[in-house]
Amino acid sequence: MIITRHHPTRDTVLYDGKCRFCRSQIALLRSFDLSGSLAFTSLHDPSVACEFPEISLEELHRQMYVVDLEGQARGGADAVRYLSRRLVLLWPLALLLHIPGTLPIWQRLYAFIARHRLKIAGSCSDGTCRLP
Repeated sequence: MIITRHHPTRDTVLYDGKCRFCRSQIALLRSFDLSGSLAFTSLHDPSVACEFPEISLEELHRQMYVVDLEGQARGGADAVRYLSRRLVLLWPLALLLHIPGTLPIWQRLYAFIARHRLKIAGSCSDGTCRLP
């Protein structure tokens, strides 16, 4: 977990807005956010580098991050676990994700999917979906 200097007014999800797979997952998260408690910001938005300089661009390309109201940033599987507790429609998933001792499994699964997300969703014809 990373502590940022910026304390957003809503939990903020940082994601790769140029990645087709990432955008589809964020669209799903938006639909699950019934109360509108989350803000969604692409890592390509210039404000991200200013507001969250503690999270490197490399890390942001590697995994999604959620920065909470206290400025704590959780990445990858830990971010998904956090969201599973915050979004009512994900509570059934929270039961599975929070089985004691399973976080390393979810981290490996998240990393595998993140590395292969372009193969899963297909690459963009204009080349903007290439991983750095």
